[in-house]
Amino acid sequence: MPDPVSVEVPGTDPGRLTAQLRFVLEVDRLKSVTRRNLLVDGSRRENSAEHSWYLALSARVFAEYAPPETDIDRVTEMLLIHDVVEVDAGDTFIYGADEQVRGQQVRERAAADRIFSLLPEEQALQARAVWDEFEARETPEARFARAIDRIAPMLANAATDGGTWTEYNVSKDQVLEKVKIIAEGSPQLGEYARGLIEDAATKGYLADS
Repeated sequence: MPDPVSVEVPGTDPGRLTAQLRFVLEVDRLKSVTRRNLLVDGSRRENSAEHSWYLALSARVFAEYAPPETDIDRVTEMLLIHDVVEVDAGDTFIYGADEQVRGQQVRERAAADRIFSLLPEEQALQARAVWDEFEARETPEARFARAIDRIAPMLANAATDGGTWTEYNVSKDQVLEKVKIIAEGSPQLGEYARGLIEDAATKGYLADS
């Protein structure tokens, strides 16, 4: 991680600003974390920074399908923060090897401990609380954020003639299993996802179960 350039800024706490600069320089590495999903135009795979921005914007667009009284600002914050841990842990393919998926939580919690600690203490605690809330999936905001996180790759795969579904021989049943999380956060988006999967199966994008 490069050290921030030292500049005297009147009216700021130099140590606090330096910590904040270290954090934003560190999470710039998300731009280099390549995910499995293709961009919708099929030109290349997306990176985790693009993924996080896309989800945050999608949450705003789909806000009307969130549970009543859902705090969309909180949802957006979760989606911008949730994959910061991939700086250390990398992207775990949702349909990957069992042992890799099983170790995901351990890897990501260790990454959260290190990366959020770069921030000033109260910002570190706030960011970690948002990340933990997303992971726990116990609030309407967390469940809606997870629904957005799950449906976005499905949209990309449907738009790219199966994308990673066909590349990794993913079955219809495997994808339908992920719809449970979408429906939990948004019944409307869950219903759309089920229809999307039926269409993908008809087109031969999904392997037989």
